[in-house]
Amino acid sequence: MAWLSSGRTNTELVDRMVANGLIGSDRVAEAMKAVDRGHYVNSAAGAYDDSPQRIGFNATISAPHMHAHACEMLLPFLDEADAKHGAILDVGSGSGYLTAVFHRLAPGATVIGIDHLDGLAQLARDNLAKDGIQTGTSPGIDIVCGDGRAGWPANAPYQVIHVGAAAPTVPTALVEQLASPGRMFIPVGTDRQAIWQIDKDADGNVTQKHLFGVMYVPLTDRAKQWSGN
Repeated sequence: MAWLSSGRTNTELVDRMVANGLIGSDRVAEAMKAVDRGHYVNSAAGAYDDSPQRIGFNATISAPHMHAHACEMLLPFLDEADAKHGAILDVGSGSGYLTAVFHRLAPGATVIGIDHLDGLAQLARDNLAKDGIQTGTSPGIDIVCGDGRAGWPANAPYQVIHVGAAAPTVPTALVEQLASPGRMFIPVGTDRQAIWQIDKDADGNVTQKHLFGVMYVPLTDRAKQWSGN
């Protein structure tokens, strides 16, 4: 029922996702209300639509219900990262929106947003500043520029890894940088894509679970995505 969840304000958008069963956790709802999507989109007219939107550089911000699904699925591990003052990695962080929501859900953790375009990394920093969130703090949020397919070893291991673009296969480096225990949310595929839940248990055993079909922009090379940066 995502198509029925658009609102006129950020609060109304979240409340409608709750009413339509797209958000089940009060904590996820509160965190998404605390991060105003209007600060992370290019068009104010569509800020609170439950649909993906272009943010420049051939990138998009995902539909709010997809962010809600990610938060719900990752919540137990976000809690663990918060309690352990651990780390969370948001690959293809784009606008910085979900990076901010993770920060609201796990304020005791270090949340790293990574994108391979300098322009997108700066866009995320600017958007976070509009939302009153300072970057470059630990614990807190840092936005870095790099190839997210290789992860970000400096802050590994990560209790949570979220990937915001579709990889042809699950990147080995991301599995290696997942904590024990830890969980990854990643869209995988080319012509046909699906969300996969990748879990690593306390003994380092890795399991993969197919969740549902999706359509994301590809997790690709910097030059293939945007020749102007």
